[in-house]
Amino acid sequence: MKKLIIINGPNLNLLGKREPEIYGSQTFEDYFKNLKSKYNNFKLEYYQSNIEGELIDKLQEVGFNYDGIILNAAAYTHTSVGIGDAIKGIETPVVEVHISNTFSREEYRHHSYISPNAKGVILGFGLKSYDLAIESFY
Repeated sequence: MKKLIIINGPNLNLLGKREPEIYGSQTFEDYFKNLKSKYNNFKLEYYQSNIEGELIDKLQEVGFNYDGIILNAAAYTHTSVGIGDAIKGIETPVVEVHISNTFSREEYRHHSYISPNAKGVILGFGLKSYDLAIESFY
């Protein structure tokens, strides 16, 4: 059974409360329960932190012994050279995910330090973006 982890960055702990017109009204914890049920042929784990260094630590911790990482680094996508370097330094493939279409938002969200080292990028499909990322590991 393949082992995947979803790693979410800053403010994604506020899903269901934060800007529901962009991010929807469901909490990620509720959505994750559905993912685990739907994709029960994977061992799915979930981690969230608002702290850049903790995200880097988690990437390094799982980056050599998991089958895949689904990463929504949120705002750190556009600012963190450190997260980009961490992805470059690990072996586990990373799929970059965003709930919103970052290219339809502010211009500073059009650049990613993650994309150059990611297996792929999925954005703009709401929470369904995570489903698509999981399916990329079949």
